[in-house]
Amino acid sequence: MLSEAASTIRPVGPDGFGVAGLMAKVGLTHGGFYAHFKSKDDLVAQAITQMFEDSNTRFQARTTGHEPAEVLAIFLDYYLSVRHRDTPDRGCPLLGLSGDLARMPAPARERFAEGASRLTGLITGLLERLEKPEPELLATSVVSEIVGAVADPARSAQILAASRPALKARLGLT
Repeated sequence: MLSEAASTIRPVGPDGFGVAGLMAKVGLTHGGFYAHFKSKDDLVAQAITQMFEDSNTRFQARTTGHEPAEVLAIFLDYYLSVRHRDTPDRGCPLLGLSGDLARMPAPARERFAEGASRLTGLITGLLERLEKPEPELLATSVVSEIVGAVADPARSAQILAASRPALKARLGLT
């Protein structure tokens, strides 16, 4: 149920879906919702955790067995791609939910912050292994840039094409 909730919430945000519709999608009654969750806010918070877990699982599947520089290149190639941009139901929660963050309840914001921190930490670890100076600061910058690059729909193709090689060059991956 959480995977379905995660893919429903990603493209429309936490206010863009109804509990009854989601429960119908998973074959449960609206009344059965409360057997699983305290409230819609609880569902959203748990779904955000699921989104980050799903993204991490896909990341690990793509990069296991690769050296740190290859992992970063694979990550940037995927993240800064039209394919990633055009699949909001499976994409990074940072993209789909950043604009909704200020209006989310505290538990959902906390789960979002934990997921963002985990992604930044993963990139920090790779940069440390590559012996980059100030890896945590650089990782924070990378995460901000990749989210910004995909988030501008009007100039997306141009920004994606420019960001991918620029980030790779800055990280010494070319």
